[in-house]
Amino acid sequence: MVDFTEDLYVPKERMYVATDCIIFGFDSGNLKLLIFKRRVKPLLGEWSLIGSFVKLNEDVEEAAQRVLKEITGLENVFMEELKTYGNADRDPGFRCVSIGQYALIRINDYDKELVEKHGAHWHDISEVPDLVLDHNQMVQDALARIRRKARYKPIGFELLPEKFTIPQLQRLYEAIYQKELDSRNFRKKVLSLNVLIKLDEKDKTTSRRGAFLYKFDNKRYQELLKSGYNFEIS
Repeated sequence: MVDFTEDLYVPKERMYVATDCIIFGFDSGNLKLLIFKRRVKPLLGEWSLIGSFVKLNEDVEEAAQRVLKEITGLENVFMEELKTYGNADRDPGFRCVSIGQYALIRINDYDKELVEKHGAHWHDISEVPDLVLDHNQMVQDALARIRRKARYKPIGFELLPEKFTIPQLQRLYEAIYQKELDSRNFRKKVLSLNVLIKLDEKDKTTSRRGAFLYKFDNKRYQELLKSGYNFEIS
């Protein structure tokens, strides 16, 4: 029974709150994850997601944004809270609760020197080494969230350059879902969504004929979203 005369804010036991960032990028047809070698004991030198303890004067979201900026130099990118990981034995170092945050970044936008300075590395999602603590579960949970959201929200555009081709967009969704998609059906579907702006430019890196470049029409997307439009792609 709780003693309401007792000051419950007087510290009796300590625990830490952390945030771990599951940072995804897309490059050369592959979905990638940014990880680094852990710098503290226990599990020093093992592969880990990039995270930090939350400071007393910052919100959890602010802590995640700080981590992302410190490692990649990026601000104002797509980031969303995933879930809380709070098993009592999740961290052998000390009792610690972690709030997972996943981010989607354009892989060519980040500060490469800054990433290298922190010893971070991109790994293809199919080749990620075993990670410390419950970080493997965080990655799987984040992938499941992305796959669910990508069915009804165009979050994949956060991973593409500002200008892209339909084949590039298809390769992204194939990387997200880890399966091949029918090219004709995919093209028909994404164009029917009415959220792409066709440009008078072509990407000729893969063929002499080239493929037309497109841009994501965020304004049109917001208008359709308010109307309850269904954006299911696959």
